[in-house]
Amino acid sequence: MTEAAENSDPARTQDGSSATDRVDVAVIGAGISGLAAARALIARGNSVAVLESRDRVGGRLRSPELGDGTGRVDLGATWFWPGEPRVTALVEELDIAVHRQYIDGDAIYHQPTGGQRIQGNPIDVPSFRFVDGAESLTEAVAAALPAGTVRLNTAVTRVEVADRATVHFPAGTITADHVVVALPPALAVERITFDPPLPERVAGLAAVTPVWMGSTVKVVVHFAKPFWRDHGLAGSAISHIGPMREIHDMSGPGGQPAAIFGFVPQSGPGPAPSEDEIRHQLVELYGPEAADPVEIIIADWRDEPDTSPPGVERLQAYQAFGHDLFQSPTLDGRLHWTSTETARVAPGHIEGALAAAERAVHAIASAETATTTLKGANR
Repeated sequence: MTEAAENSDPARTQDGSSATDRVDVAVIGAGISGLAAARALIARGNSVAVLESRDRVGGRLRSPELGDGTGRVDLGATWFWPGEPRVTALVEELDIAVHRQYIDGDAIYHQPTGGQRIQGNPIDVPSFRFVDGAESLTEAVAAALPAGTVRLNTAVTRVEVADRATVHFPAGTITADHVVVALPPALAVERITFDPPLPERVAGLAAVTPVWMGSTVKVVVHFAKPFWRDHGLAGSAISHIGPMREIHDMSGPGGQPAAIFGFVPQSGPGPAPSEDEIRHQLVELYGPEAADPVEIIIADWRDEPDTSPPGVERLQAYQAFGHDLFQSPTLDGRLHWTSTETARVAPGHIEGALAAAERAVHAIASAETATTTLKGANR
């Protein structure tokens, strides 16, 4: 820990103004990986600033309220699974309300002649969802951080590394011993100038690494009741016709609010499906009761500039997830990668984002220990 931890101004900033210009660690991005890294670093005594370009925390954990105020739905991350110890521990520690994904009943296979009922549900596996949406997890982590740690509306444009790192944003700069890049690598290299430049192999890898959810349209359809359950259906479907290719139940505990959601993968720059196209597909699958939903929400992650770089749908090198080059810091050991795409464990999951954050925190702690040891030896 440096003297910055003692001198930092605790005032929370929401507009990008600088509460302090010197911290131990600057974290770029207030998604779950960045917030988890900040939480762990602060717990070990570091001063931290989390710089977020959006006006909210959460990143791809995005859970807006339904129009009628009956609950929140997930437009990004939805599930976590048994056997994922990091997210399970965080949920328990923060007392986040969760419930089991509804998987009971039969599934549907969508073919040109219509929907074919499949006995049982081979599509879903046991998993958990957040009662108040996945964004409630990041909100809880952010709320537990010291006031002033998270700076919203603060888009980082440049990172310079010399004796320390200097992080530039429109309202000013901040210096730090370490910088944690909690953004998809492809977005980071598209949005941020690094001086000196990233090593050629690292920059090249980051530029071609796919963005989880980045080329996906996610559709949530809110109904008055989960009528499919009355017919012994799980709400799950697989389609080779579309527009939604994979469909699941997204209802809350006890079936309220009632909702179905689906993924629309995009391999090019074409438009997202229309509400009429969504209704038509659901009627083919679930019958006339699906014709009159309360609300249809269509989230096109290609249009999220704080998640997806231009042309994100062309990034298909999924073997880059968890690549060796993301496992170690770069730029004189001061720049660390923590997005879910960089994780070797569960890349694309919340668990992966937490694993990547854990790795970065360990690297920073090891570097500080080595520095302290060297200083002691030189006395």
